[in-house]
Amino acid sequence: MPRSPRAGRDGDVLAVVIQSRPAVSFYDAVSDRHIGTVQTLAEPHELCFDPTQRLLWCTVTYHSGFYHANSGRRTELIVIDPDTRRVVEVVDIAPEHAPHGLALDTARGRLYVSVEGSGGRPGGVVVIDTRTRRPVGRIDTDAPGSHWVAIDAAGKTGYVANKEAPFVSVLDLERETLSAKVAVPGSEGVAVSADATRAYVAAPYNGSYSVSEDWPAPGIKVIDTRTASVVDTLPTQHPVMPLHLTSTGKLLAGEVAVEPESAPGAVRMAPGRLTVFSADTHKQVGELEVGRCPLTITSSPDGRIAYVASYASSVVDIVDLETLERLARLDRPEFGETGTHGLAYIPA
Repeated sequence: MPRSPRAGRDGDVLAVVIQSRPAVSFYDAVSDRHIGTVQTLAEPHELCFDPTQRLLWCTVTYHSGFYHANSGRRTELIVIDPDTRRVVEVVDIAPEHAPHGLALDTARGRLYVSVEGSGGRPGGVVVIDTRTRRPVGRIDTDAPGSHWVAIDAAGKTGYVANKEAPFVSVLDLERETLSAKVAVPGSEGVAVSADATRAYVAAPYNGSYSVSEDWPAPGIKVIDTRTASVVDTLPTQHPVMPLHLTSTGKLLAGEVAVEPESAPGAVRMAPGRLTVFSADTHKQVGELEVGRCPLTITSSPDGRIAYVASYASSVVDIVDLETLERLARLDRPEFGETGTHGLAYIPA
């Protein structure tokens, strides 16, 4: 009998950001049972688990609202003990503000946090020492709004997606400098291959997530990291927001779809799509319908299970990546009508 994808996960936990509550909620990875909730400042966005310090980091981006439609940018990161489910510290990174994406280098004890720019200061990446939990550096991205950040396994190079800048920022993490710009017409999620030879970026970003003839076709740009140039495009049916690369070499893309009859300025979200590619061959290996407006994707450490948080449906789809079948859907009253966002898998 095939081994259950949930087998051997006793004590593992899934953390889910509930942006509209605001809170981070915790669920047993085997039974999906709710085991606790930590209240946060408004509005929590993304999560990153540091297994070395055994702490969960959470970005807090706006007081309310969304990118370009918010009531003010926040300056805090929340540090949570996922075992006792309590807030350990609130780290204020002012004058930096609107922290979004997170990427961790466990070997060097560095957390990279993307932040928005303001006035004469561009967006950038703040470098946090995970032992002291204090900022120790900043790398400019030369873009107004830096959102997603990914680093290679060696901790030498970072890649930052910029919604409205026509390039992806390539960062030299050792020198803490901007080393290159890769021409891409606005971008969302970003990921780096295990061998660091390729980076993947969701592009183009057009704000409405609708597909039209006067806008470049949606897809995933493949960047050759040695030449810092786009060498391929993985086509998708709808614009992609989140990207995630599993430990087994599967590239997971969250496609955001809108209802065909949506009027300009009044977009209505349709069910989204989890599309799976092989990072080796760049071939699509499958797809599955998920909730409306997938914002974040993560996976179990063994790469067997995917988790997709869909904001507009306020659900988390749990997917067996071997069969591409839905194992479960977290659809909890505590999620509210909208609001699931960041995810983190926390091994026992």
